[in-house]
Amino acid sequence: MTNGAKLAWETSISDVEQSSVFIRGYDLGELIGQLSFASASYLLIRGRLPTPGESKMMEAVLCSVLDFSLKKPGTVAARYCVSGNPSMVAGLATAVLSAGEYTLAPDSGGEFILSSFAAYKKQAESMTHAADAFVAELREKGQRVPGFGHPNFRYTDPRAQKLKAIAQQNGVWGEMCDWYEAIHASFIKQANKPDLVINEVGMLAAILAQMQFTPAEMTGLALVSTMPGLIAHISEELRGKIRIRGVADADASYSRERKNLKEDLDVAGWG
Repeated sequence: MTNGAKLAWETSISDVEQSSVFIRGYDLGELIGQLSFASASYLLIRGRLPTPGESKMMEAVLCSVLDFSLKKPGTVAARYCVSGNPSMVAGLATAVLSAGEYTLAPDSGGEFILSSFAAYKKQAESMTHAADAFVAELREKGQRVPGFGHPNFRYTDPRAQKLKAIAQQNGVWGEMCDWYEAIHASFIKQANKPDLVINEVGMLAAILAQMQFTPAEMTGLALVSTMPGLIAHISEELRGKIRIRGVADADASYSRERKNLKEDLDVAGWG
């Protein structure tokens, strides 16, 4: 840096010396074998070593979205991709790009929880009354709540409830999580939908918000969790050597309209 000018790049995440790599100040050689992948991930993202409870929760988070067979759009997209371009990297990239508003990504849930919880904390009402009023307003505006509902699970999502139990057992469950559950309780009551579950992505958002991860970081962790399953699916597709997957005729409807190009060109003024 010269004359007080700010450098173009600055990072506190890691540093590389001639014979060592330092992760948040810790020698990587010392971390290997002493920290689990989950603990090292926490260290990298949050900037400090996790407590034993936080480490246990991270282990659960990174196991929470491992795979959902061929019912996950990203998995199917990845397998279609590698049937045309047999590359692990191409398949993984395709799957990552498939994550978003309707699948896998807890960032919208995280943003919802953080903003609504902040609004609740400014009020003097009890959590139950505040949740009832908040849900009534949401329903009046026709807005959905991220993380509610699942095409397969009714009344309870066992994955979400297991995450909740682990969070409670390890001291990372807190008021934000209670708030999200209060909204859920109010929503199923007002909408008369007792079978509407908090799904695993919603529960992930609540717990990770409580652990002070940003919404963007939440989605990054969900993607890390799904990577082993994607690698397995892409590897299976590559071994199967099925080339250029398409949509079966039985699964598609095609327009059978046939047009006269010459006549339509004349009508369009081509002469």
